[in-house]
Amino acid sequence: MPILRYLPSLLLFAALTTCGCHAQTPPQSAASAPGQLTKPGKPISPELARRVEVLLRQKADLPPQSTVNVGERATSDLPGWDTVNVTVTNEGSTSHPIVFYVSDDGKTLAQFTRYDISADPRALISDTGRPARGGPESAPVLLIGFDDLECPYCAKFHTSLFPAVTDRYGDKVRIVYKDFPLPTDMHPWAMRAAVDVNCLATQSPAGYWNLVDYMHSHASEISAPFQTGPVDKTLPVVNQNLDKMTHDQGVFQKVDVAKLDACLAKQDTTGIAASQKIGEGFNVDSTPTLFINGDKITGAVDVAFVFNLIDTALRVQGVTPPPPYVAPPPPAPTPQPSALKPTASTPGK
Repeated sequence: MPILRYLPSLLLFAALTTCGCHAQTPPQSAASAPGQLTKPGKPISPELARRVEVLLRQKADLPPQSTVNVGERATSDLPGWDTVNVTVTNEGSTSHPIVFYVSDDGKTLAQFTRYDISADPRALISDTGRPARGGPESAPVLLIGFDDLECPYCAKFHTSLFPAVTDRYGDKVRIVYKDFPLPTDMHPWAMRAAVDVNCLATQSPAGYWNLVDYMHSHASEISAPFQTGPVDKTLPVVNQNLDKMTHDQGVFQKVDVAKLDACLAKQDTTGIAASQKIGEGFNVDSTPTLFINGDKITGAVDVAFVFNLIDTALRVQGVTPPPPYVAPPPPAPTPQPSALKPTASTPGK
């Protein structure tokens, strides 16, 4: 008896039972399935169509009154396999076509998810126009961090990891930040800080990094006014302080101060929103989130873990990494004073 191989029923159920919320869609032949390279369709035998239908009804637990339509067979771009489109109609609604692969001998049914991996993962997120640290644009490893300047985990990560990365790898790693401030009800001044540092970045990348370093290392001091009053009353004070420190850094960097102040006054969040949208497109929903040549890391992870990923990325690029990282030993525990022993002169003895 032919053996049909299938996906786990949970995935199949999800694919087939989401159809009820869609507008009715006429069945399509496998030749018209989006993303499939197929030749014109050819009839499927009633016996094979029935076996496909029975399997799907069992594995997806379809309602008895539903109608399963198995479309024509079409030669796919995978040798030895044809494609068929399956639609399910229930209570007047028809699903979008679901593509299955059927073997030439009709004994195996499969479902594949295809991904385009032709692009270099390093180039998936662009660093164009962003201030950078470490190596040049040609550096073999690109580290992109989605950052929130009010995030305490980002601050800890920033102050501990990045000096270690530059010390260990020098110009082999290029470091770039993308803005991802969390909502104002969580981090009231993060958006303001992002806009301010980017106002300065257009004229002084060095000034940008000086501000980022300062804000991450002094976030508690920046937030201090919130301790004396409600956010809606003290946030203007915090914003004014952020603008002043940005202005002062601009003066120190000898930028066009009038242009900088105009940018600070405008508070245009368009660029920040674009950065957030890029992050969301890569499923960024928290900070810090890093991408090391496209490899995603979420949260403040151990430095040894980051080094391991960078070392791997270097090897892929044909670059020999530094000697294996050896974590420093933990500090020795502080000796505790021994308990007092009673003596002859101790009261009560």
